[in-house]
Amino acid sequence: MQQRSEETRSQIIKSAIKLFSVNGFTAASVDMICKDAGISKGAFYHHFESKQALFLALLDLWLTTIDQSVEASREKTVPETFLQITEAYPYIIKTAEEGLPMFLEFWLQANRDKTIWQASITPYRRYHKYFTALIKKGVEEGSFVEVDPETASRLIVSTAMGLLLQSLLDPKGANWEKVAKESSDMLVNSLLKK
Repeated sequence: MQQRSEETRSQIIKSAIKLFSVNGFTAASVDMICKDAGISKGAFYHHFESKQALFLALLDLWLTTIDQSVEASREKTVPETFLQITEAYPYIIKTAEEGLPMFLEFWLQANRDKTIWQASITPYRRYHKYFTALIKKGVEEGSFVEVDPETASRLIVSTAMGLLLQSLLDPKGANWEKVAKESSDMLVNSLLKK
């Protein structure tokens, strides 16, 4: 019973990604998702309170992937932690690349819906807070030069988001995994105390 429920939820998510990507959030109806998934509306509402709840669950799934990559990157020193985070870039870029239309749909809907905006901005703030604390720790342990951790954190998050967007819009424009790694190395090296 549990396995069947998980399979149904997985099918709803798969259909939603497809339909939101092709039709957009607004045009993709619960009826369309149910039909594509081969389920009843009752099954849909058993798993998701609303279409918006499903949309937010999709965002959460993608962010969980990023969070796990960042969390797995904790090392003894701050520079080592940054280098480990860099190793996660290929995976992050690949997962975003596979879901380009969904990724852009999240941004579009965040502009239109306060609840989706809140769900979208929360991780940015969390990453900013995380990198601020990490840079502050690097300064305190003597690994990094004296910098404003808030500003340096914003630079890191902005660079990561900018590279992600460029990689999505122009996937053949560069080897984005290499560019992301080199950019990260450049940022970390500019912070290192020589």
